[in-house]
Amino acid sequence: MSPRSASVNEELRRRSRERLLQATVELVDERGYEATTLGDIADRAGSARGLVSYYFPGKRQLLQSAVHRLMHRTLEAALERAPGTDDGAERLARAIDAVLGLARDHPVLMRAHMAGILQAEGFVQCPEQQRLAALLRDTVARRGVRDVDTEYPLLRALLMGAVFAVLLPGAPMPVTTLRAELFQRFGLAWELGVPPGGKPPDGTHGVLPGQSTQWAQPLTQRK
Repeated sequence: MSPRSASVNEELRRRSRERLLQATVELVDERGYEATTLGDIADRAGSARGLVSYYFPGKRQLLQSAVHRLMHRTLEAALERAPGTDDGAERLARAIDAVLGLARDHPVLMRAHMAGILQAEGFVQCPEQQRLAALLRDTVARRGVRDVDTEYPLLRALLMGAVFAVLLPGAPMPVTTLRAELFQRFGLAWELGVPPGGKPPDGTHGVLPGQSTQWAQPLTQRK
């Protein structure tokens, strides 16, 4: 039997890593972070235990990469779903709804992810995180802002803050309220994206289509 080519080996490694990431999302979502072991993840992925350590330095790093992959895939699906659009406001609205939806639909997983970011390991700069960042930066650029390097970190910070607010034990904020605040902040009409039923919460107002938005201006020019 002839040896496998380098490209075949690379594809096999990629698939093996993907299975580990998917297994991590599934198990932490089902059992929580502490109740999930690296051995459990390897078993669910159908991989040898040693492969986990080969690809990832530890469980926290594995979890962050797994969640970043989930966020990237979810965001990509939301941005590209039919009907397709190049409208910057619509794409930003879809991005916000996708991230808030993950916090709403996967609270155990996302709470573990946020806890890991706040611990000593910090923010893992993995390939999955880089893909997610590139997609969010592109979303910001398509919105027409003048300084993407300033506005992208702002969007990321506000989205992370909204996720924390949804997941806060004992005092979670409603997704609809957070959505309304984010849409106001970025000058988005309530009807964009995937709006929940009904009107915006009391005290908030959707932005009418075509209405000017301060988010197209640099931070230094906003009042």
